[in-house]
Amino acid sequence: MLEVLLIIHLLLAIALVVVVLIQRSEGGALGMGGGNMGGMMTARGTANLLTRATGVIAACFICTSLLLAILSSSNRAPKSILDGPSGATINTPALPEKPTAPSVPLAK
Repeated sequence: MLEVLLIIHLLLAIALVVVVLIQRSEGGALGMGGGNMGGMMTARGTANLLTRATGVIAACFICTSLLLAILSSSNRAPKSILDGPSGATINTPALPEKPTAPSVPLAK
């Protein structure tokens, strides 16, 4: 399930990039779809279609992002910070060593 949703997410990301690049830019220098579209639609109709397509694809992209986040964290069991790291044992502190008697400095 997670793999299928990830593939759909990647396809939506590619489609979103393509739809944004097709749109005509305000400056006219960056848009790929700036020329005549072959008489298919008017400029206003094309802009409305691409704007709606961008919104729908973006909404689907956000939904798949949320679903992926929820599904990836759902297989984890909740645990407390107080439980400590998994698999670790609590070690008691070592007893301090008894001090040794001071050694006498050797004469030179």
